Amino acid sequence: MGVYLTPIIVKRLLTLESLGGKVLAVDANNYLYQFLSLIRMRDGSPLRDSSGNVTSHLVGLLYRSTRLIHDYKIDLVFVFDGEPPEMKMRELEKRREAREKAVREWREALEAKDYAAAFSKAVMTSRLTKSMVDDAKRLLELLGIPHVQAPSEAEAQSAYMAMRGDVWAASSKDYDCLLFGAPRLVRFLTITGKEFLPSKGTTRPLKPELIDLQRFLSHHKITREQLVDLAILVGTDFNEGLKGVGPKTALKLIREHGSLENLPAEVRGRLPQDYEEVRRIFLQPRVTSNYTLHYGELREEALYEFLCEERDFSKRRVETVIQRMRRFYSWRRQRPLREWFSEAS
Repeated sequence: MGVYLTPIIVKRLLTLESLGGKVLAVDANNYLYQFLSLIRMRDGSPLRDSSGNVTSHLVGLLYRSTRLIHDYKIDLVFVFDGEPPEMKMRELEKRREAREKAVREWREALEAKDYAAAFSKAVMTSRLTKSMVDDAKRLLELLGIPHVQAPSEAEAQSAYMAMRGDVWAASSKDYDCLLFGAPRLVRFLTITGKEFLPSKGTTRPLKPELIDLQRFLSHHKITREQLVDLAILVGTDFNEGLKGVGPKTALKLIREHGSLENLPAEVRGRLPQDYEEVRRIFLQPRVTSNYTLHYGELREEALYEFLCEERDFSKRRVETVIQRMRRFYSWRRQRPLREWFSEAS
């Protein structure tokens, strides 16, 4: 879920066309969860092949990523989560309980033949397994699209790559990339421009948005370290926030007192005992410099075998994607060498 900063965020709306020629480090797990949530049957069941393997995430990854790359000339690098910090286990357990509750409510709605309610509950039941992640990586490799395995949080790794200048921006729905130091964050990298709201059973329009970290910090006259302290007050994936303290109140407290240590005693006494460890996760995250950002090769026959023979995709639709990527690679070979991805090692 990440930290909630929406009421104080400073952003600029974008068009996908304006991102042409830019390299984005995409939070892959976040991206795949979106597809698992929304690409479903009428009763809320995810798409599956004849062997029972979930394919919703592959459908979304295949079609959206290749369109962003081909139609909008946006270079994508997918960054996958590694081992989560120990402090995230509480949040992961909360998500598991919420998912189990949603599964029960989904089944109840199905029994009542209330398919609208069933779908709204189903989008909250998504679970990304290791086999699903392995399938996604395999698909990217066959398409030639680069991906990076983070040692821990994908958002931290994406932020690190952006700080080094290897990518132009991190891309995630969550704001955590800012806490990890990403100089730019692109949210809502979507073509349809809609987001489904399960609690209301409706959609809302979305446009890509850019958050420039330095502009955001300067606007509020705080530092990145103070932003992390603010987030700890609100609540992160690694700690519970203080009851009654939202982003605006947290901003006011940090601007007035400078840091968590200088807060009034009645507020300071409500802080989690391990707040310094939460700080460390954001300011000194586990990342790696052992990655490459080059496109690979389009492996057409292997794509047909994996998607059509193993996962029951339509050959016609896979052929459409292959033709799209053929054109992309043909165009890319004509670009000057200096415009290619840099390689970090």
